[in-house]
Amino acid sequence: MATFGSLIAQTRPSNTTASTAYTAILKTSISRIIVVNTTGSAATFRLFHDDDGSTYDETTAVVWDNSIASGGYVDLQSYLDAGAITIAVSGTLGVRSGTGNALTFNVYGQVEDAR
Repeated sequence: MATFGSLIAQTRPSNTTASTAYTAILKTSISRIIVVNTTGSAATFRLFHDDDGSTYDETTAVVWDNSIASGGYVDLQSYLDAGAITIAVSGTLGVRSGTGNALTFNVYGQVEDAR
């Protein structure tokens, strides 16, 4: 299983409030997102992309209430193969877990060179 880019963000929300997983200080291309459920019950997640702030609702949703089985994972690389999510400077990637302390979000990508 090849991973393109480096691990640029990793978070495990302790509650069910949407929060920022990554804020771009330079233009960033997200090539893979893996969400892992480490609990004994199914859990849902949401993923958001806001290029000009941190509004995490229906208007910036990329994934909405996707369920992951106990011990399972979702690998979003196949959805990103056609083209990465590009986050502008000051843009954010947000996440939300339907169950606190259930999901780990791993974000891989490449940050543009500052030159």
